[in-house]
Amino acid sequence: MDERFNRWLLPPLLALLFLLIVYQYVSPACPGAACPRRPPASAARRGGDPTEREEEEAAGAAEEEEEAAAAALPRLVAKFPFARGELCRRVRFDMRGRDVIVFLHIQKTGGTTFGRHLVRNIRLEQPCYCRAGQKKCACHRPGGDKDTWLFSRFSTGWSCGLHADWTELTSCVPAAMERRGCAGNRTLR
Repeated sequence: MDERFNRWLLPPLLALLFLLIVYQYVSPACPGAACPRRPPASAARRGGDPTEREEEEAAGAAEEEEEAAAAALPRLVAKFPFARGELCRRVRFDMRGRDVIVFLHIQKTGGTTFGRHLVRNIRLEQPCYCRAGQKKCACHRPGGDKDTWLFSRFSTGWSCGLHADWTELTSCVPAAMERRGCAGNRTLR
């Protein structure tokens, strides 16, 4: 009895499961304006007549879109509340002077790709010189032969160790720059 029951029950269940999976992936998505709009939360709570709701929807379409976009985004709570002045400050970088950009490579964040773009794709007065087949490039200051303006994996190599963190870099970079013959480059901050 069980074998006959399983023989007749299993194929419809598998077909139903297959249809659910196909429907999930193939079902038509709701394209922007074709989607039926939900009434605003205030109108739904009031239970007003449909004409009032339509007028409110027409008048507040932009507000609804903003609310929907805001509702779609996850609510983020600032863990590190930075001051507005700190976030909006302007920093001048003098490539011809003593300034050096220290690139802090963080794993699994696209740091390798960004580091390559720093040495290969930035339009500069004197671009970095990269030899074919080598990972490191020479990023010298305009008019200088030894001084470098970039301290990164692709310009100086792993001078401070593999994936050095902020603490290691702040203690290592001045000494590494002096070893490279760039004694004029010192951190001022």
